[in-house]
Amino acid sequence: MVGGFLETLVDMQHLDETQTRHYLNLMLDQTNRMAHLVKDLLMLSKLESSHTAHREEKIDLPRLLRDLLEEAQSLSAGRHRLRLDLASERGLLGNENELRSAFGNLVSNAIRYTPDGGEIALQWEEWEGEGVFSVQDSGIGIEPLHIPRLTERFYRVDRSRSRETGGTGLGLAIAKHALTRHQARLEIESTPGQGSTFSACFPSRRLIGM
Repeated sequence: MVGGFLETLVDMQHLDETQTRHYLNLMLDQTNRMAHLVKDLLMLSKLESSHTAHREEKIDLPRLLRDLLEEAQSLSAGRHRLRLDLASERGLLGNENELRSAFGNLVSNAIRYTPDGGEIALQWEEWEGEGVFSVQDSGIGIEPLHIPRLTERFYRVDRSRSRETGGTGLGLAIAKHALTRHQARLEIESTPGQGSTFSACFPSRRLIGM
């Protein structure tokens, strides 16, 4: 697409400033989308490689989630009501970069698929001995038949809507692999038209005091 726009700029000799800026903005959008795709592919390749070193550290999870809330507010640009519920002050033992990527993908998906004016809640709690980070939204929801395949690479529930929201189709695959490397699991609950809840559940041995 970028090549096509460049050919247009070369062939059309009488473009005014407004038209030129329009084509340049379209090219910028496409290059940004490609950059996100390459970034996600590199992250997924790293997570899938058994030869990649897995450095673990003590993660101040409440701090990390406050950072994610700020990023979510910036991405939402005031279009949604967002909140963070910290029912636990416990941290996690793990790789912060991998978990930030996993959690960030869950949050950004909620923003992309929740209509303006909707609610998105981030929560960290201890439940039945596990540490659970969840993202609940009041979005469009997902039909049950799609849920088992959501973590597949490039799987799309609605391809036209996915193009509009600008996702790469790799976010949930990244989240699943990052959680698996932490002996955690991803649980998905959703009702069409009412919203979804994505939960990352960590074993008790990953929980630490801060």
